[in-house]
Amino acid sequence: MAKLGFLNSLFLIIFLINLQRAVSDESTRYKNAYVTMMYMGTPRDYEFYVATRVMLRSLTNLQVKADLVVIASMDVPLRWVQALENEDGAKVVRVENLENPYVKQYGFNNRFKLTLNKLYAWSLVEYERVVMLDADNLFLQNTDELFQCGQFCAAFINPCIFHTGLFVLQPSTKVFKNMLHELEIGRENKDGADQGFLASYFSDLLDEPLFHPPPNGTKLEGNYRLPLGYQMDASYFYLKLKWNIPCGPNSVVTFPSASWLKPWYWWSWPVLPLGILWHEERRQTLGYSAEITAVIIQSIVYLGVMAFNRIARPNLSKLCYRHSDKSQFLSQAGIKLTVMWSLLAAYVLPCVLIPPTIHPLIGWTLYFMGTSTLASVVINAFLLPSLHVMMLQLGMFGSLLVMAFPWYSNGVMRALVVFFYAFCCAPIVWTSLVKVQVSLQTHLEREAIFPKLGESPQIPCFNKIC
Repeated sequence: MAKLGFLNSLFLIIFLINLQRAVSDESTRYKNAYVTMMYMGTPRDYEFYVATRVMLRSLTNLQVKADLVVIASMDVPLRWVQALENEDGAKVVRVENLENPYVKQYGFNNRFKLTLNKLYAWSLVEYERVVMLDADNLFLQNTDELFQCGQFCAAFINPCIFHTGLFVLQPSTKVFKNMLHELEIGRENKDGADQGFLASYFSDLLDEPLFHPPPNGTKLEGNYRLPLGYQMDASYFYLKLKWNIPCGPNSVVTFPSASWLKPWYWWSWPVLPLGILWHEERRQTLGYSAEITAVIIQSIVYLGVMAFNRIARPNLSKLCYRHSDKSQFLSQAGIKLTVMWSLLAAYVLPCVLIPPTIHPLIGWTLYFMGTSTLASVVINAFLLPSLHVMMLQLGMFGSLLVMAFPWYSNGVMRALVVFFYAFCCAPIVWTSLVKVQVSLQTHLEREAIFPKLGESPQIPCFNKIC
């Protein structure tokens, strides 16, 4: 009986602890939410997953007073969902992909096929206001005042079309069902994505007043235009190399640039200077543990190739210059083609192998390490002039230094200096490539001095006795 009483007391304690946790969770549940979405089906799913996590961590660091919600399609990997929930503190809402009726529309870009999942934000009726976000936003300061905005609010990056990378909405089952109905009847949509649909659905937003948060913290009614400071297009920064947004707080940076120049790609910096700002945010929040293993493995492989290249150097050229007696012309053409593709591979292959979301300083270091290693193999194999083969790499390294120079007065001056450097560097690189071709041709014409493996060179005869 005493043992049974002890167990009952233990169960009661556990029940009270769980009840206290439930009450605590309910008490800390916010009435508003920052929401983003994830879906699968593009070649860059992992990159957007990383970007989403960095954005969520940045919001947590800013101590926002709102829930973090991710609208995730059912095919998002479970391990990603668990990381978002357990490590990033987000609430994940699983949904079925909305069928896009515009996929057969002329000029439709297939990467926008599932962006209409963003409409699920209107179904989150447990919240009073929602700030809907794309993953390519970088928060500079807390923006909780946005929850005071009305039923729909968005910023106009384009003078006539608002941007859907960040907008405020009031969830409504009625509006959500009406949007689904509009999809069924084929409402006009210029790009077939969420941008075109919402621009058509809220076509009068340009005539609405500008949002100014009430000082007493009350929520506004109606639709409003957000000041540009809530969606600072990165291109505004590149013009003057500083922010100069007079309307509204300079709170959020967005990167609606070319898809392969998003800030999380290591090659985007220093081509686009703000890329380092995004990676600094990642370094302080998510870190790079997911990519470090691949970086270490590649570094070891390159070191191994360097060692092999040094040991096998005497025999590489004999192996590569060996040709068939049937057609010397075809053999020479084959060697030239091999050299060309080998040099191309030396500059392209390292770029493909590097984890795309690694820090730019690590990425570029690993890239130059890889190109130097592979190019040195080609140099030793075909006896090419080292300096001229590496001139392209030196030119690339110099261009990075020119672009990364931090003391330009404005973006125009930076562009002019980069152009001037390219103008001066191009003839030097071209001359080096020509000299590489001349050197290769010289070796091909003298290839008789490279006997076939296992054979002895023939001594020329100069008299009839031979």
